[in-house]
Amino acid sequence: MRNLKLSFILIFFGSATAFAQLTFTEEEITIDKFTDGTLVLSPIAENPPLVIFIQGSGPANRDGNSPEGMINKSDFAKKLAYELADKGIASFRFDKRSLKAKELNLESISFDDFVTDVENILGHFKNERNFSNLIVAGHSQGSLIGMLAAKDNADAFISIAGPGKSIEHILTEQLLAQLPTLKDDINKSLQEIKKNGSTAEYPKILGSLFSPPNQAFLASWMQHDPSEEIAKLKIPVLIIQGTRDLQVKEEQAEMLHKAAPNSELVMLKDMNHVFREIKEEEKDQNLASYNNPEKPLHPDVIPVLTDFIKNLENK
Repeated sequence: MRNLKLSFILIFFGSATAFAQLTFTEEEITIDKFTDGTLVLSPIAENPPLVIFIQGSGPANRDGNSPEGMINKSDFAKKLAYELADKGIASFRFDKRSLKAKELNLESISFDDFVTDVENILGHFKNERNFSNLIVAGHSQGSLIGMLAAKDNADAFISIAGPGKSIEHILTEQLLAQLPTLKDDINKSLQEIKKNGSTAEYPKILGSLFSPPNQAFLASWMQHDPSEEIAKLKIPVLIIQGTRDLQVKEEQAEMLHKAAPNSELVMLKDMNHVFREIKEEEKDQNLASYNNPEKPLHPDVIPVLTDFIKNLENK
């Protein structure tokens, strides 16, 4: 169901006097009761390629932002959508179903629910037949969601800041960095969740992490190994990783690339987790950029995405 159609002309000023004028059409679309999003179309392309953006962990909205009180207000997904439209590339970005949990009285959400939502989005746009290619682009946690949904459903897959290790290994590393004395307890708890779906034994200091709903979600997430899943894809794959990312390190992208030898790996120098350029002299501003929507995107991210997507037409 399409609810609203608006045309926009946006002016983005850079450090120089020159400016770029971006023109596009934006439509609000409801896929189903779980998924509302925004379709951005460019007037310069008929039957354009369509990129479906999947956000990272937490209750992220379609623009890539978190609810009030959380750290991320960077508008990175919205900025990507608008700038890709200027290149003749359409996009659809959507609110994660976790934002509707209270409204829909959802007692629990599994990782596979997120995968189903993307599969339904792909089905919706396949039925429309207005796009030359359907490309799934997953950011952070969205990378694993995307590679699972893209199999047999999409024409290409893009991983941006996607982990190569499964979540129990990543959680273990993150927790032990802060609580090294709890190594055995943390390992035991996470392994029991993976094996049995829940655990009653966990460090009480981590009570919020190990709440029953979180345990159920983690158990479903742990069933999927990113490096195993990306190896199953028979479609073109692009892996993008920033060298200034505080949350996902370069070796994670290298793991994915090794698992999918036909993939293309691009390391973007000084790009952080929200697609901003953070130079060495600015590294103390890395986290601050998460709440600065005025800071421009890394200068190379749009060219890299555009080249990969446009080249699909020749394959």
